[in-house]
Amino acid sequence: LHGGPGSGCSPQQRRFFDPQHYRIILFDQRGAGLSTPYAGVEANTTAHLIDDLERLRQHLKIGKWLLFGGSWGSTLALVYAMAHRDRCLGLVLRGIFLASQAELDWFMDGMGKIYPEARRNFVQFLPALERADPLSAYHRRLIDPDPDTHLAAAASWGRYETQCSTLRPGPSATSPPPTHETSIGGNRGRWKSMLAIARIEAHYFVNNMFLEPGQILDNIGKLCGLPVAIVQGRYDIVCPIATADLMVRALKLANAGCKDNIVRYSIIDDAGHSAMEPGIRQALIAACDSFKSL
Repeated sequence: LHGGPGSGCSPQQRRFFDPQHYRIILFDQRGAGLSTPYAGVEANTTAHLIDDLERLRQHLKIGKWLLFGGSWGSTLALVYAMAHRDRCLGLVLRGIFLASQAELDWFMDGMGKIYPEARRNFVQFLPALERADPLSAYHRRLIDPDPDTHLAAAASWGRYETQCSTLRPGPSATSPPPTHETSIGGNRGRWKSMLAIARIEAHYFVNNMFLEPGQILDNIGKLCGLPVAIVQGRYDIVCPIATADLMVRALKLANAGCKDNIVRYSIIDDAGHSAMEPGIRQALIAACDSFKSL
């Protein structure tokens, strides 16, 4: 289950699974990747995605499946498993995101404590009078029908998130905020590819991810007995490790009566948020291999 929401799947995401053992299913969520309408936000909520997953499972005639998701994908895997516990073999999760208001505030503001130059560029893209509430300002631009408006906003949003996603960011974190010319000019195709993730993320953010406050932790008991492997980068700035720590403690408490060690937690000390960082990639492959016996 890909992140974002809105990032879509890519062929490289198959590398975590042994193709001799697993039937690998990559699912582009509503508005993302090859789903149509591209970057669409109508009828696009967490409940819709859970229903889509269950319909997909039935369509493919799968009795039970192993869910794999990172960042927003971890959120979706958790809420799906809570709704359809009997259809899950287990969960492999990375970069835990529980969709709390504190986590949304961290994304919009807190990441700037670690990447001040990236957030400064992100905010300075907006007119001075709109910088006090960047989420609302970006959301207005991202849903604006004018391509020049929404593509420029998508470029700025995408740059901010990308520069905070790996332990060693590229030099563009310190580059000036995108203008109409630098964002659209010769990069229209590139920024259009970022539109879905920026627009859909903003759509979900302004609606609190379409979840009730505390919904995941309040329902963690529904996962009792379900094997879960969690991989977390120590220096994940997008989804800080404190959230994963909270999740692991809640899961272990919910499984206190289980004999087997069904909650496995791997902290990668030299990694950030991206699943493709070497340490995280290796740990995810190992986690998937460990589920082969199910």
